[in-house]
Amino acid sequence: MDIRIDNLDGADIAEFLQQHINDMRSISPPESKHALDLDGLRAPEITFWSLYDGEQLVGCAALKELGVGLGELKSMRVSASVRGQGYGSKLVSHIVQEAKSRQYSLLSLETGSMPFFEPARALYLKHGFSYCGPFGSYKEDPYSVFMELRLDA
Repeated sequence: MDIRIDNLDGADIAEFLQQHINDMRSISPPESKHALDLDGLRAPEITFWSLYDGEQLVGCAALKELGVGLGELKSMRVSASVRGQGYGSKLVSHIVQEAKSRQYSLLSLETGSMPFFEPARALYLKHGFSYCGPFGSYKEDPYSVFMELRLDA
């Protein structure tokens, strides 16, 4: 397994992220879809990683700086063909370690409230995240769940 910073120029990651956007569009109403497209992920405050098993792209995740000491886990996705095999845990651990190395005190995320997102919520809980209210520019939304991990404890 290899986690690499990705400049988002490759066709494989573009296709992988388009599948993510398509999934989110099919599950979440348009006003509740918070997945970023390629241009959104290229913002200077975002670092994006791709996860490879050999030469096969199997996952991705991003870390967005929200302000001094604050980060957001974004665009977490693992290929359906390898879910349940520990790839998601590797990505979450990587993002948490990166947030700690940047001396963030809080790492937040938004995910869906629907049953489709239950495995993701369980993964985040397993890694120490807890439920919280909206953060940053997010608003209360019945289709969203907000979670945080305190890193300064």
